[in-house]
Amino acid sequence: MAKASSAGLATADPRVLALAAQVTESTEQDTPLLLLKLKDILNSASLGCEESKRIKHDIYSYDLTQYCLLVLRQDHSRLRGGWATAVQLAEILSHCCVGLEVKEDPEEFYKKFLPSAIDNLLFLGRRLQARFIRAIKAEEKQDFLCWFQTVTDAICWLLGGHVQLAACVLQNSHFLQLLITDDVEAAVTMMSVLHRILTVNSSVLLHVGEETLHSVLDELVYKLSSTTNPVVGNAATKVLLLVVKFCKQLVELLTTRYKGLKGLLSKQWAGKGFDRDLSQLLDLLYLEQSNGKGELQSQHQAACIIQAMWRGHQTRKRLKKLPQAVTTLQRSFRAKREQELQHLQTQKEDEALKLQMQLQRQKAMRLFHERQLALLEIIHASQVNKYLEEMEGKSALTIQRFWRGYRARRNFHQQRQSLKEYKAAVVIQRAACKFLERRRRRRPLSPWKDPKGLTDEQRVALQQKVDDYIKLHPASKMSEEMSKELHLQAQEKLAQFLLRNKLDQRAAQRRQALLAQVNTDVELLMNAPGLAETTEKDLDVFMSRSIPVATKARQTHNTMLKYNRLPWWKKLGDEFMDDDVIPDDALHAELGTLFIGGRKF
Repeated sequence: MAKASSAGLATADPRVLALAAQVTESTEQDTPLLLLKLKDILNSASLGCEESKRIKHDIYSYDLTQYCLLVLRQDHSRLRGGWATAVQLAEILSHCCVGLEVKEDPEEFYKKFLPSAIDNLLFLGRRLQARFIRAIKAEEKQDFLCWFQTVTDAICWLLGGHVQLAACVLQNSHFLQLLITDDVEAAVTMMSVLHRILTVNSSVLLHVGEETLHSVLDELVYKLSSTTNPVVGNAATKVLLLVVKFCKQLVELLTTRYKGLKGLLSKQWAGKGFDRDLSQLLDLLYLEQSNGKGELQSQHQAACIIQAMWRGHQTRKRLKKLPQAVTTLQRSFRAKREQELQHLQTQKEDEALKLQMQLQRQKAMRLFHERQLALLEIIHASQVNKYLEEMEGKSALTIQRFWRGYRARRNFHQQRQSLKEYKAAVVIQRAACKFLERRRRRRPLSPWKDPKGLTDEQRVALQQKVDDYIKLHPASKMSEEMSKELHLQAQEKLAQFLLRNKLDQRAAQRRQALLAQVNTDVELLMNAPGLAETTEKDLDVFMSRSIPVATKARQTHNTMLKYNRLPWWKKLGDEFMDDDVIPDDALHAELGTLFIGGRKF
């Protein structure tokens, strides 16, 4: 009670004093329920009279409004009374602040308390909106929606008493978060709050920051473009119309920043039930675009008249075709009904046939049993067992015969396609073989044909060319000994080349074999499993196919393991080596000569 002076204690309302004392001494859980008594105290005085102002001043002086402000920030799902208590406290706080005149410290009330109250109310509304969207049950969802609307009404009531708080509401981050929602009812509620804010203070958008202004306008235009709900479209159109009417400076911003807004409004929202507001908004936007000439407005009106005439023409045309459409509909309905009746008739016939077959089977079984009983009465008692065994044998044979026939037919149907493919392949192969055989017979291998002989003229011309070439290119003279020596040298070089070529081919084959073996080993190592997953089959892949090599590798591995387990002082020299340690020379000479890859090592 820091704000209450000692002189004001005598003139203060005793109910406020008693409630302030109870709140001061109460716990955090009981404080919200005690603060609800302020509603009865406020309702006891008539609105706007001096007594109401005095009571509100006493409530503010004894920090009860501050208690309400602090309680709104708490999580009411864990407190007594729940969210309904928080909503009532929001109403009490807004009513206490409207009509309150603070004379002691007005700056603290207007600059600190009221903005804090707006922030806490918006924060409470955001919590209620989130729980309304997440609610699953219809009853719970309706309760949260009513509470959310009550809080928004309290905010609007507070704005009606303090107009300067409009800019504070728009610039609050909670308000923007409340406005950015996809739920229809929550979005319509927030747009109604924005409409009331602009109604109370029409020039508030000119006093907020550019970022806040763009965020609000972006959200309104987004709601118009992203939904087809006429309720949301009506609310957004009303807000934009109010912006355009009272803030002439923002019309240019709307036409330049949102160039497709006019087309969106005229195409998507025409004829949705709010054409009056929509036409006013479009007229103002077109008026700004045409710089006051009104040409686009007249064009818009003319377009509306043309559209109305066209719609009337289309409607009359559809009405003329209505009897034909009704006839077509009746025909299709009768055909569908006839089809359903036929289906029902067929179903009844199938059921009757099944019932008749069942009765026939029962009758046949009854006659069979009667005949069997009659035969048993005729047969002698000593022949009954023999007769029953014969009947069981015949029955078993009949069952087996039917089962084999069924299985053969089933297998035949399953193998029919493969049999067709096999026969087709045989036919194709037979035709191909016959075709190749006929082709071989038609084209026998022709014997070698001698070249045609030259005529005398051709022989003379060819001889003349040879003589001319010999005259131009005389041959060098070489003795017979030099020719033989040159021939021997050529033969020797040819033999050397053939020998060297054979060695090169062997080396190339060996390189290819080694390369293939290396690639195989690398592939095995790359695809090898881990040690924890290794099985005996995996180990066989990496073992050598030569038994001596595998034995030598195993013994060498065991020897190295023993050597690694020795203490350090046994590895210093030969004098410390035990008998069980096998030296390297012994390792290499243990098994004698090994044969690896067909070669001796």
